[in-house]
Amino acid sequence: MLPYTLLILLVAAERLAELAVARRNAAWSRALGGVEFGRSHYPVMVLLHTGLLAGCVAEAQLADRPFLPALGWPMLTLAVGAQALRWWCIGTLGPRWNTRVIVVPGLPLVTTGPYRLLSHPNYLAVVAEGAALPLVHSAWLTATAFTLLNLPLLVTRLRCENAALADCTEVPA
Repeated sequence: MLPYTLLILLVAAERLAELAVARRNAAWSRALGGVEFGRSHYPVMVLLHTGLLAGCVAEAQLADRPFLPALGWPMLTLAVGAQALRWWCIGTLGPRWNTRVIVVPGLPLVTTGPYRLLSHPNYLAVVAEGAALPLVHSAWLTATAFTLLNLPLLVTRLRCENAALADCTEVPA
């Protein structure tokens, strides 16, 4: 259980690093006239993602969930892959990446890196991690709850982000 708790603490530290990057990038975007969309759903997203991490540890400990190597190792690989994809997104978007939906009017869409393959690759990372991270230690209730609660939030977020990008980006001629 200790290695799993340490894994979750590492993911929590990574999330804090993301927030630091997001704050810096938000200041950059706002300095260039960036417009924020979807403020109302942001606290729900923060709560849900915090609950994911807490639920992983709580369920594994309180329900005495075992580490099952046949499930745990592939899920750990998937969770690490989700982190790699997330940081590929962050690196590709550079100062435009954020945990909030902030769009600088007039900037063209990014179509390099993972964005040449998917419109919203970061959300693929979120979905994969939300299922895989709890299942590393057989926390199937947390994986299920996060997935079901994240689905309407993800739909809201995608609609918000797509509308924001359509309103604020240049359309190629």
